[in-house]
Amino acid sequence: MRRGLVYGTLAYGLWGLFPFFFKQLQHVASLQVVLHRMVWSLVFVLLVLAVLRRWAWLGDVRQRPRLLAIFAASSALLACNWLTYIWAVNNGHVLDASLGYFILPLVNVALGFLFLHERPRPTQWLAFGTASAGVLWLALLTGHVPWIALALALSFGFYGLIRKLAPLGALEGISLETLLLAPVAAAALLWSQHSGTLPAQDTRTWLLFALSGPVTAVPLLLFSAGARRIPLSTMGVLQYITPTILLFLGTLLYDEPFSGPRMAGFALIWTALLLYSADSWRHHTRPVSA
Repeated sequence: MRRGLVYGTLAYGLWGLFPFFFKQLQHVASLQVVLHRMVWSLVFVLLVLAVLRRWAWLGDVRQRPRLLAIFAASSALLACNWLTYIWAVNNGHVLDASLGYFILPLVNVALGFLFLHERPRPTQWLAFGTASAGVLWLALLTGHVPWIALALALSFGFYGLIRKLAPLGALEGISLETLLLAPVAAAALLWSQHSGTLPAQDTRTWLLFALSGPVTAVPLLLFSAGARRIPLSTMGVLQYITPTILLFLGTLLYDEPFSGPRMAGFALIWTALLLYSADSWRHHTRPVSA
């Protein structure tokens, strides 16, 4: 239990600190960063698989075209999420990224209702409605839908839904996803390099490209290790670490505006999360009758 708490806290904490890393690549186009992230993530997970000697699952996957199709879809969603996140961080929208991950638990409730026939409790519906009011308020405030936040929440929500239904562990899953993404990414990088559309990068940038592999994979592995050791309700509370860190980074370090009207939109969403968390905690800790 204690080790699971440590793993879970580290995973969500590292995800919250991602802006420190990706802002070092602010001088590189977001798409190029994502393409390198795909390639170097594959390099890292292949090294991990080699150390652990966990190759047997690959033979089974090759004989299951439906599973490959499922992971092709999850790979596409993961690529969209990575691209949106990196673009947001490197273009002064860390608060929008924070908002997306605050909304994510409520998106999961909606997806569970639509696709898994789960029945949200009345308090969860109230939380979902309150969060929707917050999103609508932010849309009216800015004059447009907060697309960054919604793109992050929806892409990762659907990604989580697919991974929930796909029978592969965290390491095997991210390995298969990067196996599907990396060849496309490598081909795009080689074509861009050959056509001269990619500027030359210095040694420090190439080192950061290579580090993007472990930076991507390590939190996912920590998350998987934590999720196996502690209750889902505890992981549900820990997941707020990531957007909270992003909120503080956006306001205190990167000086993004967080005025009264925008704060009101966040306050509605935080109220929704309090309702959702309190209901989930009460439900999971309720004694089971004999």
